Amino acid sequence: MMLIDIRKLSGIFLICGKTDLRRGIDGLAGVVQDEYELDPYSRALFLFCGTRKDRFKALYWDGDGFVLLYKRIEDGRLQWPTNQSEVKKLHAKQLESPLHQ
Repeated sequence: MMLIDIRKLSGIFLICGKTDLRRGIDGLAGVVQDEYELDPYSRALFLFCGTRKDRFKALYWDGDGFVLLYKRIEDGRLQWPTNQSEVKKLHAKQLESPLHQ
């Protein structure tokens, strides 16, 4: 099992608004690069949420390949920013705090 050491991340980016979570690695990397002009190979963690606020995906380049994580929250919902054209840079401590109520 791979764990991501958040202390070694070059950044943590929350992609605001709705993302089609049917997209895989290539589609999500394309969103990062084409829509937000960020580098998906930068060892940053990119977080995406779909229409339903009880699940999200995370994309991370670990140096020799992408890691795609998918989480469905069983009891609660994410508090996700809705501005579709915005990306928010988070600090590691913000990621450690709960994303849901």
